[in-house]
Amino acid sequence: MTDPLVALRTWEAPEVTSWGRLPMNAVDRRSGAHSLDGDWRFRLLSAPDTPVGGPWSTASVPGAWTMQDTDDLPRYLNVRMPYTEFPPLSPADNPTGVYEREIDVPAEWAGRRVVLQVGAAESVLLVHVDGHPVGISKDSHLAAEFDLSGSVRPGGRSVVRLTVVKWSDASHIEDQDHWWHAGITRSVLLYSTDPLRLADVSVRAARDGELRVDCQVRDSGGALPAGWYVSGDLDGLPLAQDAAFDLANAEEERVSAFLGEARLRARVPEVRPWTAETPELYGLTVRLHRADGTVADTSRHRVGFRDVRIVGRDLLVNGERIFIRGVNRHDFHPLTGRTVSYDDMRADLVLLKRFGFNAIRTAHYPNDPTLYDLADELGFYVVDEADIESHDHAHEIADDPRYLNAFVDRVSRMVLRDKNHPSVIVWSLGNESDYGANHDAAAGWVRRHDPTRPLQYEGAAKLGWADPEVASDIACPMYAPLEDCVAHALSGRQTKPLIQCEYSHAMGNSNGTLADHWAAIEATPGLQGGFIWEFWDHGILQRVNDGRPVGRGGAGLYDNAVAAPGHRWAYGGDFGEKDHDGAFVADGVVFPDRTPKPVMYEHRELSAPVRLQGVRPDGVTVSNHQHFRGLEWLTAEWELSLAHGGTLIAPAELPDLRPGGTAVLPLPFALPRDGGEAWLTLRVTTAEDLPWAPRGTPVCAPQVRLRAAAPAEDAVGAGRVEIDADGLLVHPLLTSAPVLSLWRAPTDNDELGGTALRWRAWGLDALMRSLVSVRQEGDGVSVLAEYAGTTGVVRHRQVFTPVEGGLRIDEQAELPTEFDDVARVGSVFETVAGLDRMEWFGQGPWESYPDRSAGAPVGHHGARVDELFTPYLRPQESGGRHGVRRFTLSAPDSTGLAIALDEPRQVCVTRYRAEDLTAVTHHDELVPRAGCVVHLDAAHRGLGTASCGPDTLPSYLVAPGVHRWSWTLRVL
Repeated sequence: MTDPLVALRTWEAPEVTSWGRLPMNAVDRRSGAHSLDGDWRFRLLSAPDTPVGGPWSTASVPGAWTMQDTDDLPRYLNVRMPYTEFPPLSPADNPTGVYEREIDVPAEWAGRRVVLQVGAAESVLLVHVDGHPVGISKDSHLAAEFDLSGSVRPGGRSVVRLTVVKWSDASHIEDQDHWWHAGITRSVLLYSTDPLRLADVSVRAARDGELRVDCQVRDSGGALPAGWYVSGDLDGLPLAQDAAFDLANAEEERVSAFLGEARLRARVPEVRPWTAETPELYGLTVRLHRADGTVADTSRHRVGFRDVRIVGRDLLVNGERIFIRGVNRHDFHPLTGRTVSYDDMRADLVLLKRFGFNAIRTAHYPNDPTLYDLADELGFYVVDEADIESHDHAHEIADDPRYLNAFVDRVSRMVLRDKNHPSVIVWSLGNESDYGANHDAAAGWVRRHDPTRPLQYEGAAKLGWADPEVASDIACPMYAPLEDCVAHALSGRQTKPLIQCEYSHAMGNSNGTLADHWAAIEATPGLQGGFIWEFWDHGILQRVNDGRPVGRGGAGLYDNAVAAPGHRWAYGGDFGEKDHDGAFVADGVVFPDRTPKPVMYEHRELSAPVRLQGVRPDGVTVSNHQHFRGLEWLTAEWELSLAHGGTLIAPAELPDLRPGGTAVLPLPFALPRDGGEAWLTLRVTTAEDLPWAPRGTPVCAPQVRLRAAAPAEDAVGAGRVEIDADGLLVHPLLTSAPVLSLWRAPTDNDELGGTALRWRAWGLDALMRSLVSVRQEGDGVSVLAEYAGTTGVVRHRQVFTPVEGGLRIDEQAELPTEFDDVARVGSVFETVAGLDRMEWFGQGPWESYPDRSAGAPVGHHGARVDELFTPYLRPQESGGRHGVRRFTLSAPDSTGLAIALDEPRQVCVTRYRAEDLTAVTHHDELVPRAGCVVHLDAAHRGLGTASCGPDTLPSYLVAPGVHRWSWTLRVL
């Protein structure tokens, strides 16, 4: 007999969003549920209509089969679909996984409903019990529930088969920027309820303490029994029955033959409001009673009292205009793909909290439900996004009536599931799906069901940031140029908050101008922040020998962002995909093992709750930049960094400041009179253990300069400058003499933004040096050389002068007008082996660049040379330190060299030449050099975000003309 679910080809019928699936609701069913997670029998078929035959293997549930031992491997594309068929069709080669196992239904469930919950299945789920069809579900990122009461026998055993079809009509609206996977990616549960049950619970809790709980009740017999009622309490405070919903005198429409409604109310005195800064939660229990008073059903919730409103062009939480310091987050893990555990999610949010983020956009689908519990608890504002992205066919699908049901279904089910979470402050209709009638239909449903939250959708907002007719209450563009955002806010035409849904693309060595963005946001009414793209680098741990994902057994095979020998972080194309988008999937603020990238430290400082606003004669001005709380949860100490005197520490007493308040603290140190540069840092940490940070966790380190550097003069010394026949310096600690460098190993922004293409066209990666002259100038030697590119010639002069204890090198490079935007202008040389440690005075300790340096305070820093390099997934320029005044490179016996710069410069010390990094695609291919490759830059181009977004600002470009720099080289 032909299976009707297969015969009807429901995977190519967008009008069919489900069959036999229960309505979504917000009733908590996790308590008492039986987990069906574990190993299931598994067969991978070539197509949905392929007969199931042959031997069974096993597959782990939850888990994508693409991350397990199958021939269907992960694939990465950003915009394009992985096949050529147009919506709603799918390819003939359509991997289909068949999962099967026995379930034992407890005998005590006799007379009760039995429900199967499949947490997520990608992309179409077909359910059978004992060979009989039970239901269908589409939507890869929301749970599907099925009533098995008529299909199973309490006390008996049944066979459950879950068939998952990979490609479908639904795939065309799940075209998100991440790996294509397939399988059952969230937990599978079996639970039971009384026939009389809570069908839904809706909680509204306002910041003034007013609580309203709306309950829907159903019965499996159809008609509701007489006498049932609902009760509830909030942390022991009884809730009262709303008089209008008194079941003894209920209006006819409140209790129909098959649906009952009840409303409970309470007024909480001295309520503690919920915010991301103060995530106060109350425990709510709702009970459904039979006529005799016994409890038929119970649902538990954590309630946060808060309001969300848009007033004019401001998004307000509890009446306060907040800043959204957000990140876009996928459900991702380098070993399990789309399957994430409670510990994974908690670690994600704890890390984000420690680095100053307060908001998450669930890009681009509802995340695992546990994430919202954690966001409520730890304190995050959430933009909850529906599982809709039709990127490759966006224009056609937005108005396609065949997909109308799917749009409304996905948006409404998200709202029904997540509506009781205080962390959710905005609903999103999806991502990159153009804008059409299907969006308006979904928006209409949301506005009717939940008028307490605003809606956003970038596809609508891009038609006009101020247009009141589109289905977005927030102007939420992607990667809008900063000047355009500021101009809009100052235009007088702004009507909505401007909060970019994506504004800084974290691909490789990136996120330049983040400080410029936040300076403008904090100074410009109408701008309220945005969401960085994105949290993770989606590198999958891969075995190099066979090219397969490591899977769940790979724990311990990576550490501190580096994969173990024989393994690497895979990106697009590494699993044999002929059509792919390369490393574009590696665009997060953390590495695949959750190691923070340097931009995280930048963000932490830009979001600092405590700021130093300048030095006055009577002290330093300190301010509280939070929205809702004081500084009592913080402690601090002062640190004075002296260019010529080391570091001094003193305790600091933070003032009692309310949000927005300022105070003047006296200077904790008397400055020495040596005239050297001096910087004062306030190192702020947590004062006590918090859910997201133990006591002493760094929070921020605001800094002010107390004294500028005094001009330094090198005393002329005796000595001889040795120059070889090519006019190059000969020095016992250098294996390669300092020469001019205008090139860097292109970053992802350089490559995708087109800048590297220009550099190569100019020949900057292969400049030809020719000696022009060598002349004695007083005690020194002057060397003039020309560096010829494809289209221009750079004249470079070096003057080598003996000074006390070493050598001063004065350099000048004259760039022709053709070279109007080069990577750097500076010197590059290489040292002998054995100089394994760098100590420096300047910005640090982490990597920094001219347009990403706000998070690196000036001070005395040190690290092993091997630790200075940042292993971005695709090797590229990295390891730079901005604003370096001087540094040493030393061996274990303290011998080595010391370099002092004429002014703060960009310095990079690693084991790799630029050509080493450019020649490979993965870090397992790199071979470090024994010595150090040292770059001293008079000017270095900013990083920008041009891989997907605006390039760096003009002020961070390296212009043509004359560049001068000077440095001294001494032997330790």
